[in-house]
Amino acid sequence: MHTRRAVVISLIFALTLVFAAVSLAQADKTPYPTMAPLDQYLMDRDAEIALARSAAPESISNDAKILVLGKHGYETAVEGKNDFVCLVGRMWAAMKEDPEFWNPKGRAPVCLNAPAARSYLPVFLKRTELALAGRSKAEIEDAVSTAIEKKELPTIEPNAMSYMLSKQGYINDSVHGPWRPHLMLFLPEIDPKAWGANLQGAPVSGEEDTVDHLTMFYIPVSKWSDGTPASAQGGS
Repeated sequence: MHTRRAVVISLIFALTLVFAAVSLAQADKTPYPTMAPLDQYLMDRDAEIALARSAAPESISNDAKILVLGKHGYETAVEGKNDFVCLVGRMWAAMKEDPEFWNPKGRAPVCLNAPAARSYLPVFLKRTELALAGRSKAEIEDAVSTAIEKKELPTIEPNAMSYMLSKQGYINDSVHGPWRPHLMLFLPEIDPKAWGANLQGAPVSGEEDTVDHLTMFYIPVSKWSDGTPASAQGGS
């Protein structure tokens, strides 16, 4: 009798381990576990310039500096006449927990004002440098966080913001296109709830980034960069 009970207990224990292993494997499974071949992240140069400009109204983006992604990092494609910098971000700007961190389809047109270009852009460019060097998600985050703490990278400046008004981007596989047009504001690390962000009915959402040592707030607006109503295309 005791032997039978021991066998049953052993079987239950073994099955528990199997189910736990399966659950863990499923949890770790991601469609983008590592960086894809570099060519999948690159775009036609002229198409990337046009997509970068679509982040902001022409009154801003026509005179902005334009960066495009090359095989060794972002390069200046067009010199600017104002203090804005427009580019198409890739998904490695996301937190390492994001399952689409290495999604090669990600395209996030953004146009940064001068404070953001001086203080946020260097951090993003460092992430890009590390990604193209073959560093892992954890290594990228550790290197960026350490560089900011050592003041090798800047902390976010006051009044840093960006336009993200393009209806041509691709934010992730869930949205399958752009999110709603919005302004993105960068602040030193604070709890997003200090702005009422992410609360029910609040028009503002926010995300605290403990790696880049900042908090990002997203403020939806009613029109895309070309002036058409946001309801006219996706991004709901």
